[in-house]
Amino acid sequence: MKIKLTSVYVDDQEKALRFYTEALGFVKKADFSQGPFRWLTVASAEDPDGTELQLALNNNPAAKAYQQAIFQQGQPAAMFYTDDVHTDYDRMKARGVEFTMPPTDVTASKIAMLKDTCGNLIQIVQLVRYSR
Repeated sequence: MKIKLTSVYVDDQEKALRFYTEALGFVKKADFSQGPFRWLTVASAEDPDGTELQLALNNNPAAKAYQQAIFQQGQPAAMFYTDDVHTDYDRMKARGVEFTMPPTDVTASKIAMLKDTCGNLIQIVQLVRYSR
């Protein structure tokens, strides 16, 4: 089994698409509509045929309450892995991304946290390899 798709709820799909592609560097994978429903996904530019992230419109009251609660608690809606958290932090910061936590050393990794402009906190993670 493989994970092919995961989702984050967003308050505005067009704004989310701009943020995830222009600020974070993902590529648009799928974008089609049927009536009021829009299926919109992005993928890593490094692995465009890999796991997709659906930018799902948050028009569900229960999902909206959940999204707001985890944001207020400081919990990330998603985690993205990187080989160099400092380089990605600098690149995204130069593109205007607002970070709530700069690169920080934690157990076995370095992390940074950012706001995605669409109601979510996103964590950037670099695993640290320790030699024995």
